[in-house]
Parts: sequence; structure tokens; C-alpha cells
Amino acid sequence: ELPPSEFMQVADSTWLVLSVVSNGRAPAGCQATGVTKIARSVIAPLAEHHVSVLMLSTYQTDFILVRERDLPVVIHTLAGEFDIYKEESGECVPVTCDDASNGFLKPKPAASPTLHPVQSPQTRFCVLTVAPDTLPAIATMLIDVLFYSHSPPREAGAGSQDLDSITFFAFSLIEGYISIVMDAETQKRFPSDLLLTSSTGELWRMVRIGGQPLGFDECGIVAQIAEPLAAADISAYYISTFNFDHALVPEEGIAEVIQLLQQRQEGGR
Repeated sequence: ELPPSEFMQVADSTWLVLSVVSNGRAPAGCQATGVTKIARSVIAPLAEHHVSVLMLSTYQTDFILVRERDLPVVIHTLAGEFDIYKEESGECVPVTCDDASNGFLKPKPAASPTLHPVQSPQTRFCVLTVAPDTLPAIATMLIDVLFYSHSPPREAGAGSQDLDSITFFAFSLIEGYISIVMDAETQKRFPSDLLLTSSTGELWRMVRIGGQPLGFDECGIVAQIAEPLAAADISAYYISTFNFDHALVPEEGIAEVIQLLQQRQEGGR
């Protein structure tokens, strides 16, 4: 419904949303399986079958976006591990491989994926949510942070392995649930009694994949971080964007994460 604009870039593909839940329903009031838990069973197999994904973590759960044209491959790849449902008229209807067999091609053996540089800024982040009925109370501050407070982003060199800071603010509204990622300094501008976070109030550090915009045709980018973190049982909050991929990890584990990713990169050379 948005009018054409020279200022807007739109990816060619239409994407579908996958949500991985336990026993057919998401647990009430708590996070679902999480990117580190689904890395082996979802993200890695899709990468092996040449399926490019976008990953979006929220305060409540995690979503995987796949291109609509890849749906037959996705269903054939995941059907052995998961019960797959599609939503029709608000109801969940079982999907079988036969429902999406048209156009499915057996994948060729995948080449080793490209391992992109990983940058780790010093910025500390908060993962938050807010009750929808209190959103108007912070709307003016949200608009200011989203559109007026940030300077133009600095371009990091392709070989850069570390940044002093990074400008990053993410806001999502999905089925009435609000998720916000902001740096710890920006959080101080908001009323503390309206922003909700985990009981531990932990801070997060970021690793950003890629020294330049990645595009949407390459597969295995999410797996580059998700697989080693899953193997080490390290939780992550993952956000794919138009240009880069980002993973937030608990601050106390950032040194281990960087070491794991460096070892993976050196082993892939």
C-alpha cells in the first residue's frame, strides 16, 4: 500500500514466517525454543539445502523467514523432524510433503559456505518489552529515537574485527506483542517503570556478521553464528536486517563467543 519511492528499497522476494513452538503451542509468558535450540534442527539443515533465511528474535519467541519460492524445499527438509502446520482462516492445518511437492528439486551437495567477518562493538544493549496499553506514554520518545537522535551510520571496513560503538535500535510489533532492543544509554531516556525486561536485567553485547551488505541470495549466514553458539549452549537474540545480520549474547559470555567464532573462521580458511 506504500507509494513508489526513490528512497525505498524492496527485496524482490516475498517471505513467509516460520515459528518453532513446543507441543504445537507457544508457552504462555515465556520465551519459546530460541535460536540456539533450533540451530541444529532448522537453520543448519536449511542452509545445507541452499535455503536462505532471515532470523528475527522477539522478546516472546523467535521467527524464521523463508522465501515463498523455497517453501517446498523447506517442508521436505523439516518434515522428518517437525509436525508442520499452516494457518488458514485463523486455524492451524497440518501440512504434508505432498501438499508442496510441486517444484521440489533434490538439492545438490552444498559447497562450503562463505565465512563472513564478525565485528563486536563495545556497546551494551537491553532487550525489552512494553505493555501495548502503555505504548502511548513513550510514543514521543520512540519517535525521537527512531528518526531524530542518531547520526548517519559509519561504514566499517571489511577487515574490521571490532568497533567502539554501533548505532542500533530495533522495534517490532507482532500480534500485539512489542519487542525493543536499545543500547543501555538510550534506555535511560525512558521511564524505567514502563519498560519490562527479564528479572535478571542482564545486558547484551552484539556480534555483527559481514563487512558489507550481505544480500538475500546467500545461505548459511545465520548458521555461521547459530551453530557454534548452539554447540556451546549459549543463548542468543538474533536479528537479520536488510544489510547485515546481528546476534546479541549475554555480556558475560562475549569473550567466549568471539573465541568460538574466530576458531570457526580460522578452521574454514
